[in-house]
Amino acid sequence: MKSRETLRPGNGVTAAPGTLVGRRDALDAFAATVGATREHGFRLLTVAGEPGAGKTRLLAELATIAREHGLTPLWGRAAEFEQLMPFSALVDALDDHLEARCDELAGRLDPAQARRLATVFPALAAKAPHPEPDAGPGDRSGMVRYRLYRALRQLIDELAAPGGLALILDDVHWADDGSAEFLDHLVRHPPRGPVLVTLAYRPAQVTPRVAALAHIAGGYGNQVTVGPLDLAEVEAFLGPGVNRARARALYEASGGNPFYLEALARMSRLEVDDLPATVRAALRVELGDLSPASLLVAQAAAVTADEFEPALAAVAAQVEPAAALDALNELVARDIVRAAAGGRFRFRHPLVRQAVYESAAAGWRLAAHGRLAARLAELGAPATVRARHYERAGSFGDRRAAATLVEAARAVAPQAPVTAAHWLRKALDLMPDEPATLEERLELLMELSRAQGVSGRLVEGRDTARELLRLLPPGDHARRARAARICALMERQLDRPHEARALLLDELRRMPDPRAAEAVPLRMRLVAESMMRVDFRAAQAVLDLMPDSADDWEPGIAMAVAALRPMPAYAAGRVAEALRSADAADRLVGVALDDHLAEWLDAVAWLCWAETYLGRCSAALRHFDRAEAVARATGQTYILTNLLAGRARTLVVLGRLPEALETAEESVEGARLLNSGQQLVFALTQLCLAAALSGDSGAAVSAGEEAVRAGVGGGEVWGTMARQALGVALAAAGRPEEATERLLEACGEAGAATPRMDHGTLLASYELLGGAAAAQGRPAEAEAWADRVAALADPLLPAFAGLVPLARAHALRGGDPGAAAALAEEAAGLLAAAERRLDAGRALLAAGLAHGEAGDRRTARERLRAAAELFRECGARALAGQAVREQRRLGVRVAPGHGGPAAGPGTGAHGLTPREEEIAALVAAGLTNGQIADRLFLSVRTVETHLSHVFAKLGVSSRVAAATKLHRPG
Repeated sequence: MKSRETLRPGNGVTAAPGTLVGRRDALDAFAATVGATREHGFRLLTVAGEPGAGKTRLLAELATIAREHGLTPLWGRAAEFEQLMPFSALVDALDDHLEARCDELAGRLDPAQARRLATVFPALAAKAPHPEPDAGPGDRSGMVRYRLYRALRQLIDELAAPGGLALILDDVHWADDGSAEFLDHLVRHPPRGPVLVTLAYRPAQVTPRVAALAHIAGGYGNQVTVGPLDLAEVEAFLGPGVNRARARALYEASGGNPFYLEALARMSRLEVDDLPATVRAALRVELGDLSPASLLVAQAAAVTADEFEPALAAVAAQVEPAAALDALNELVARDIVRAAAGGRFRFRHPLVRQAVYESAAAGWRLAAHGRLAARLAELGAPATVRARHYERAGSFGDRRAAATLVEAARAVAPQAPVTAAHWLRKALDLMPDEPATLEERLELLMELSRAQGVSGRLVEGRDTARELLRLLPPGDHARRARAARICALMERQLDRPHEARALLLDELRRMPDPRAAEAVPLRMRLVAESMMRVDFRAAQAVLDLMPDSADDWEPGIAMAVAALRPMPAYAAGRVAEALRSADAADRLVGVALDDHLAEWLDAVAWLCWAETYLGRCSAALRHFDRAEAVARATGQTYILTNLLAGRARTLVVLGRLPEALETAEESVEGARLLNSGQQLVFALTQLCLAAALSGDSGAAVSAGEEAVRAGVGGGEVWGTMARQALGVALAAAGRPEEATERLLEACGEAGAATPRMDHGTLLASYELLGGAAAAQGRPAEAEAWADRVAALADPLLPAFAGLVPLARAHALRGGDPGAAAALAEEAAGLLAAAERRLDAGRALLAAGLAHGEAGDRRTARERLRAAAELFRECGARALAGQAVREQRRLGVRVAPGHGGPAAGPGTGAHGLTPREEEIAALVAAGLTNGQIADRLFLSVRTVETHLSHVFAKLGVSSRVAAATKLHRPG
C-alpha cells in the first residue's frame, strides 16, 4: 500500500534555518586553513561539489570562521547568465566594499593603477584619474591584462590590511576567462599579507585552468570536496516532523543532495512512491504555487540579472513598479528570492533562477530581453551592460543590436578579449551576408581574429582568419596576403609549422605573378618559417629572389626585407655579409615610421635577435625597446612576448640582471595568457638564464625544466636553447654532472649539419664545459674544449673574442696558474670592451683564483675585489658571494652584505639612475618595498636590489636616513 503524506508548505525542513547538518570534516578544514592564513599568509581553498550539494551554505560558515579569526570576509559569485561579464564575481565581492573605502584607497593607489582598476569596478570609476594629455596611444596588447592583474593583486593586498582578507568566490565554474586568468596569476604571484582566497565550483563544469589552481598552489592550497548527506544526516536535516519512511524515500529520491532534498520536501502533497525524478520537477511544483503575478515578476527578474533591481524587473514584466514590489513580497515570503544589498534582490540559489528562467516561454524571454536593452539604453547604461540583453534579443539585420555588441566588444577587448570575441561573433551573426555589409564584416572578422589570438584561443583565431580568407575576393591579393600572413603566424604559435608553410605556399600559387608586390608579405613569412625550423638555406633562397626595394612596394616593405637578411647570413657563417646587412637594416629601421614598423614587427624581431647574436647588444636593445613600444600600442601580443624574451636575453649579456628578470617574468606571463607553447618556451628560457645568473638557482632550474618539459619545438632552435639554459641553471645550482649532460646534449644538437644554436651561445657553452672539466680535475678535457672555442671563434665577432683566452685559462689553471692568470686578465679586458660585463666578471674571478694559486696574493685580492664589485653592479648575487668567499679565504675582511648587488653608475642627483631615483622617492613617501613593487610592476627582489644601490650611493643604512638625505637642500 502506498503511503501518502500531506505537508504544509515548508514542512519537512524543520531544522532551524541557520543550523548546519553534518560537514564536520569540511568545517575542520576551514578552521585549519583560516588559522594557517593568519599565521603564515596567503592560502587557496577550493570547495568542490555537485549542484545543490551545499557549497554556498558551507561558505557562509567559512565567512563566520574567518570573521572570528579577524579576517574581513568579502563574498561574491559568478552567475550562469552573466558568464561573459568581465570579472563579475570579483565585482560582486568587492565593489560595495570599495565604494565605502574609495577615498581611503585613492591615496594608496597611483593614477595608472587607479585607471586600470576603474575599468573593472564601478565604485572606482567615478574617482579614477584622467589620463595624462600626452599619454600616447596606450598599451593595446594582451599584456594590459597582466598589468591589470598586478593592480588587482595590489588592491587585494591593500584590502587585506591590517587584519587580513577572506575573498570568497562562489560558482566560479561560471566565471569568465579574465577571472580565471587573474586567479591563475594570483596563485603564481601570491599576495604578501594574510589573504585567503576560496573558490567554490562544480567539478564537472569547471574549466581546466580553475581546476588546476589547487595543484599550482602546492603547499599553499587545500581542497574540500562536498559530498551528499547520509541517511542519518538527512533525518536530522528534515527534523522530527517527518517520519522515517518518508525521510528514507526523500533520501533515496534526492541522493542526499541538500538542495534537491529541500526542494522535494517543500512539495505540499506528495505520494512517496511517485516522487519526481529530477529537481526541476520539484521546482516546477514550487513555482506552480505562486500567484500568476508573482510568477511573472520572478520570470522577469530571472531575465534581468543575477542580482536585480525591482524597477528593471518591472520593465521586463511590463507591470507597474508598485505591482512588482507586491509580487516581490510573495517571492520573499516563499523564499524564491532574498534581499541583497542596496535595495536589490537575488534568487536563493542559481538553480532556482535557472528553473524560473526556463519556465518562461522562449518568445516572451526574447521580448523581455529586448525591453531591458531598450530601457538600459534610455538610462545611458554602458554598452557592456546592454550587450548581454542584445545578444539574446537581437534579430537578424538589427543594426542597433550589432552596433551595441561591437561597441561593448571594443570597450572590454584590452581586459577581457574572450568576452570581446564572443560579442564580435554575435554581432557578425546579426549582420546579413550581402555586398553592402562585406567591408564591415571583413573589418570585424579581422578584429575577431585578433581578439581570439591575444586571448590565447589561437585555434579559433586561426579559423577566423581562414574564414576571412574565404570571404575575400580571389583578386584582392593584397588583403588576402595580409590575412594569410596572420593565419600563418597563428599556426606557428600553435606549433604547426607545416600547416603555416602550406597555407603560405597555397596563397602564393593563387597569385598570377608570385613576384608581385602583393606576394612579398607571403614570401617574408616563408623566410621566417624557414629560419624557425633552422632551414637557413631555404630562407636565403627566398631572400635571394627578392630585391632590396621596388617602386610598387608599400612603405615599410624595404625596411622589413632588410631586417630579415642578417639572420640567415649569420647562420650560414657569412659574418661579414650579416654585419653589412645589419648596418643597412639599422639605417632603415631608424628612419621608419612607427606605423610601418607595426606592419612588419615580426620581421623587425628577427633583426633584434640577429643583432644580439652578432654581439651588437646596444643596437639590439635600442631596437627591442622601440619594437616593444610599437607592439604594445598596436596590440600585437604574439610578437610582444617574443620581443620581451629577446630583450631579457640582451639585458643578461649586458649584465643588467634586475631588468632582465623583470622583462623575462613579463614575457612568461604574456606567453601564458597567449597560451602559446612556443612563446612560453622562449620566455622560460630567458627567465631561466636571468634567474640562474642572479643567484636564484631554484627558480632558474624550475623555469628551465618547464621549458624543456613543454616538449614543443623539437628540431628547432628554441628547443635546443631551452636545454642549454637548463644546463647553465644546473651548473649554478651546484649540480655539475647534470649540467654537463644538458650542455652536451644542447651542443650536440648545435653541432648537427644544420646548427640549432647561435655562434655566441655555442662558444659560451664550450667555455662553460671547459671550466666544469677543469674544476673536476680533468685538464685534458678542458684543453679539448678550449681548442674547440679557439677553432670556432671568428675575428669579425669581437664580442666573443674574450671567451677564447678564458677557456684556455680554465685548462691551464691546474698546471700553470701564472699563465692562466695572464689569459684570464686578457679575457676580462676583451669581454669588458664588448659590454659582456658578467663574463668580464667571471674572467676577473678566474684571474683572482689563478693569481692566488700562483702565489700572487696581492693581485689575487685586487682581481677578486674587482670581480665582486662588478657582480654586485650586475645583480649577480651568487657570483658576488663566491668572489667574497674567495677574498676571505685570502685573508680579506669583507663586511657582511657585500656579496649582494651594489650600485651602478647613474646620472641623477647623488649618482642615482632614473629607476633608483624613482624608488628612492617612493621610499621617502613612506611606501614599503611591496607597495613599490606593485606600483612600478617590479618584483620585490628587484626593488630590494635597487634600494641597496640607493643606500650605497647615499651612504646611508636606513630608509629614514635616505629620505632625510634626499630632502636635504644641495
